[in-house]
Amino acid sequence: HYPWELIKNNGNQLRADFNLLKKARPVKKSSQKKFPGVHILNGKNVVVGEGTVIKPGVVIDAENGPVYIGKNVQIMSFSTIIGPAYIGDGSIVKVGAKIYPDCSIGPVCKIGGELESTIIHSYSNKQHDGFLGHSYLGAWVNCGAGTVTSDLKNNYSSVKVYVNGDPVDSKMQFVGVTIGDHSKTAINSTFNTGTVIGVSSNVFGTGFPSKYVPSFSWGAAGETFTTYNIEKAINVAEKVMIRRGIALSNPEEKLFRKIFDLTTDERRKRGMPL
Repeated sequence: HYPWELIKNNGNQLRADFNLLKKARPVKKSSQKKFPGVHILNGKNVVVGEGTVIKPGVVIDAENGPVYIGKNVQIMSFSTIIGPAYIGDGSIVKVGAKIYPDCSIGPVCKIGGELESTIIHSYSNKQHDGFLGHSYLGAWVNCGAGTVTSDLKNNYSSVKVYVNGDPVDSKMQFVGVTIGDHSKTAINSTFNTGTVIGVSSNVFGTGFPSKYVPSFSWGAAGETFTTYNIEKAINVAEKVMIRRGIALSNPEEKLFRKIFDLTTDERRKRGMPL
């Protein structure tokens, strides 16, 4: 499947998974007494894991889809979560976050600003103001403050997305950004509809970068990117992971090097210094 197909089907998959959970073990209505000052709509469609803290002023709206919140999650005041939605173990939802339907987050993510129809894998952070819509983020991604993506073209036509360096018609009106594992966006980064960023890339600067940024790219929007040195990329990944108590394994390091080799031609075709 293409990433945009996963996004398109995520809401229905969340509903199906929740129904399987209810069959496996009955889901008790989430107790509002346990979370004073929290507004829970349709509590029978809300599951909250052990050790989770939900601060006063939070709204959890499960009227049109279930909301599953894992263990040891922190949800800060004045956040809104609208189902269907999944928030994985150990994640943090920052003050005033707006999580719209069809979002899957975590585990161990930090989320702020506005999310809609977005899948975010483990250990990724989008904790500041900004908008991600109809987007797909891999693991260990970090989005700087003010990162914003477009997910709808001004002419409302279907969005073309680069796959293996070539454009593919998604036949969908809403497609945001796809970001590979260990990539990073700087503060106030903006991405056009259907942008793809590969693995371990670093994007910064003002304006829109190219709609396809190959893996191991480093550079500013509107300028020619350069190749991100593989040794430096691995070193940064090690630093990032050890902060979470996880060591980069030998197979993961080999995978880094393999992806770097496999994407050399993509960078060369775009005139990037090797």
